[in-house]
Amino acid sequence: MLAALVELLSVNEVFASTLGYAVGAVVSYTLNYRFTFNSDRPHQIAVSRFFVIALTGMALNSLAIAFLLHNLAVHYFVAQIAATGFVLLWNFVGNRYWTF
Repeated sequence: MLAALVELLSVNEVFASTLGYAVGAVVSYTLNYRFTFNSDRPHQIAVSRFFVIALTGMALNSLAIAFLLHNLAVHYFVAQIAATGFVLLWNFVGNRYWTF
C-alpha cells in the first residue's frame, strides 16, 4: 500500500505510511483478539484499549518516518522498516499487557 500510494499516486510518504498503518490496525484488532492473544475480554473494553495503543503507535510511526526521511535522508522503505520494528514492539507489549 505504501509503495502504491507513493509511486503511483505521488502521496507524501509520511501520509501514505500513516494511512497504511490505519488500515492495518483495523485488520490487526481481529487477528490479535482471536489468534495472537486468544482473548476473552469483552470487545467494548478491548477495542477501546486497542485503539489507544494503535493511535499511539500511529503517532510513533509517523514521527519515526518523518524523522528518518527529513533528518537522516533515508529512503522511505528503509524508514518504514525501521519504524515498523520499533512500533511493532510498542504494539505487542501494550496489547499483551493492557489490551487483551
